[in-house]
Amino acid sequence: QVQLAESGGGLVQAGGSLRLSCVASGSTGNINTVNWYRQAPGKQRELVAGINNSGRTQYTDSVKGRFAISRGNPENTVYLQMNTLKPEDTAIYYCQTQNYGMGPSWGQGTQVTVSS
Repeated sequence: QVQLAESGGGLVQAGGSLRLSCVASGSTGNINTVNWYRQAPGKQRELVAGINNSGRTQYTDSVKGRFAISRGNPENTVYLQMNTLKPEDTAIYYCQTQNYGMGPSWGQGTQVTVSS
């Protein structure tokens, strides 16, 4: 089992920045990829950014150039640096891992609210 804990959400004005953290515990050696998803009210959950064990990253088009995903030290921490935030970035942000030999793991989520 992999347990995930997100932090760093909050209320910020448009144009501001936040850094989300995802700390993994448990069977962290099984983690293949760490992803950040978000879900806005009335919308489906969408993949925002991901990083695999090789360091390869991917981003959804709407956040390219504004968000950056990275691994921290220790490596069981992944960050999502969010710059130039927009009201449409408002959502609950979830950390998710793709794991070898087991199903995906999800955190409880952290709320990000961007005011105009």
